[in-house]
Amino acid sequence: MAALRVMLVDDAPLVREGIARLLRDDGVDVVAQRADAVGLIAALEDAHPDVVILDVRMPPTYTTEGLDAAVEIKAQHPEIGVLVLSQYVETRHAVDLLMGAPSGVGYLLKERVTAHSDLVDAIIRVAGGGTVIDPEVVRKVLETPRWSDPLDRLTVREHEVLALVAEGHSNTAIADMLATSARTIESHTSRIFAKLDLDVTSSTHRRVLAVLAHLRANAR
Repeated sequence: MAALRVMLVDDAPLVREGIARLLRDDGVDVVAQRADAVGLIAALEDAHPDVVILDVRMPPTYTTEGLDAAVEIKAQHPEIGVLVLSQYVETRHAVDLLMGAPSGVGYLLKERVTAHSDLVDAIIRVAGGGTVIDPEVVRKVLETPRWSDPLDRLTVREHEVLALVAEGHSNTAIADMLATSARTIESHTSRIFAKLDLDVTSSTHRRVLAVLAHLRANAR
């Protein structure tokens, strides 16, 4: 059986190197390491990992870059497993990831992974299409209040896409501006429409309604 191929994405060099060393000791092939998610999708084409391990907060804003990247990876490469390994629980974005990609995903808290064998086991399960979720993540997700404003459901990247839609840009133009593919932007806009509960009738169009929701929010 060929060794599993893993890409590590974490802005802390010592953490990244430590995880890489432990994985290699257990026969996992660490094919690439990155300090941020910039250009990550393109890098997948060269590294061909079975699983990508990402932190949640990374440069440049240290908010949800890792989770946003995880969602994008699953949208473009559903065959690649994604394992979020972080000290933070970002509940709303965790829901986006788990709802959008119910297979081949995981979310573990660093301080609760007490044995490297647990991490290797999680990687194997995610690579095989399974789901590995830390119970603490599940608890916090269930305790999160329902959103009063549908716009709060959007990820950072989806807000960026919606803002560009509001400026009148096409999906192709937005893809060029955000250095991604038109297919990815189509996935983002589809999720935006779904999260905003936008229905299409003969007299309405979801793209227009999404723009109106964006403009109303920014006029408050």
